[in-house]
Amino acid sequence: MVTLNKIYTKTGDGGDTGVVTGERLPKTHPRIVAIGDVDELNAAIGVAMGHALGDELMGMLLAIQNDLFDLGADLATPKTLKGELRLDAGRIGRLEEMIDALNESLPPLESFVLPSGPGGAGALHLARAIARRAERSVWALKDDGGEVSGPVPTFLNRLSDFLFVAARKASRNGGGEVLWVPGGAKDE
Repeated sequence: MVTLNKIYTKTGDGGDTGVVTGERLPKTHPRIVAIGDVDELNAAIGVAMGHALGDELMGMLLAIQNDLFDLGADLATPKTLKGELRLDAGRIGRLEEMIDALNESLPPLESFVLPSGPGGAGALHLARAIARRAERSVWALKDDGGEVSGPVPTFLNRLSDFLFVAARKASRNGGGEVLWVPGGAKDE
């Protein structure tokens, strides 16, 4: 377990931050940006959990929040350290099982869904958009030559799919989805 006795260290006041190895990186480094985007994603899921989503969704989201902490540790730790925490590929399969379980109770889509809706759906849609950004940040880190373990980008991609289905489920539970009406905003 992690113990934090002091919250501020003042070591990042100059624009850099430490990673697990003790190395200091600029706060704009692609690795730190990716870690920050994953942290924001986890917080957005926490905001969504502030809505009455039901026990099934709450349990799934809590498990995902723990996975995201592991994913952040994975991003912050180079593969050269012994005993490093890695996101295992089995968690992608678990996400797919959760998507399938939620999707079974939903009707097929007949239109695009607007990123809003009752029952916490809007918050889940926001988390989905942040998941997409976090995935792009991880790919940017990889494109910059940074080490990223294999399951990380795939997990984030699948997580955005999960959050979309979870938002649909929350909308349906809260009274209904808000569907896109092409040209619906035109002046009559």
